[in-house]
Amino acid sequence: MKGSAGDRRSLANMADALNADHIPAEARPARPGFITLARHGEPALSRKVNFSAQAYGEWWARYEVGGLKAGQTPPASLVETCRQATVIIASTRLRSIETAQAVCEGRAFATDPLFVEAPLPPPPWPAWIKMKPSHLGFFARFWWWFFNHHGGQETRAQAEIRADQAADLLIDLAAGGQDVLVLAHGFFNWMVARSLRKKGARQLVDEGHAYWSVKRFALA
Repeated sequence: MKGSAGDRRSLANMADALNADHIPAEARPARPGFITLARHGEPALSRKVNFSAQAYGEWWARYEVGGLKAGQTPPASLVETCRQATVIIASTRLRSIETAQAVCEGRAFATDPLFVEAPLPPPPWPAWIKMKPSHLGFFARFWWWFFNHHGGQETRAQAEIRADQAADLLIDLAAGGQDVLVLAHGFFNWMVARSLRKKGARQLVDEGHAYWSVKRFALA
């Protein structure tokens, strides 16, 4: 999931190649680039259900492989951010890839499993407790974050290392003068944003955690 250092270098090189024709070398900014983290659009899988924690685990597995709900239009501001970006990265999840396809207007983009969502193993609750997915997701994240309940999946500590690796990659790209757009996932974007701030990046925009929302950073 975390990938190798060689994979990270390959991504940076691929992103350069993908965007070489988009902006001429003489027009590329000498300043450090901006880093924009965007959450994907609304997934197709319905949240209008109530079920147990165990059933939530099965629902989350379907969510992880599913795409976007049809008929959505990305915000014009996000489309414009994509037009200005010289490096565009999606995670390898379908909902992230379809989000990139919706905002990129046919431009190529890179994909990287480094940016997939942090896991949401269901909390260890009895079957008679039933809630909506949004409520169960909150408690699943709470158990994962504070009690290290990972169910054999990625732990918080491992995800924090991955977020630091992602932040380092984005800082390296932005330091080279490239505006970077990441189209990924709500909580892991938050973790990457947290790491960027710790590494000295300055947050310019925070639209919260809604679908299509963005967080934007500039290097200090």
